[in-house]
Amino acid sequence: MSKYKKKNLQNVPGSYETDIRLERSIIFMGWLYLLAIIGFLGVWLIFDFILDVPYIDIQADVYSLTYLAFTGTASAFSFGVVWNIKNNREKKKQLVNDWLLGLLLLGLFTILPLGVYLW
Repeated sequence: MSKYKKKNLQNVPGSYETDIRLERSIIFMGWLYLLAIIGFLGVWLIFDFILDVPYIDIQADVYSLTYLAFTGTASAFSFGVVWNIKNNREKKKQLVNDWLLGLLLLGLFTILPLGVYLW
């Protein structure tokens, strides 16, 4: 049994490094989405509510709702897929493909209603 483990460990290091890079890049994307939503809400809170700057008027309209829905959900998807990859290393490829398809569909379903509303 120890020979079997040694043979498998010799083939794993390259794959392990790509797994770590993949997880870090997805986590980075999740943090970017999260910082984008926090930045938008922070600017909205500071300039519109606290300072009440008259020439900066951030509206709570369809554009901001679409932006908040997309960035918040994309951040949650990113953190969720990393958690699933850490628990299921053998299903990594399927999970990443599902994540990319999910982000594509999320983008379509958040932008398409905005286009229909504006039409």
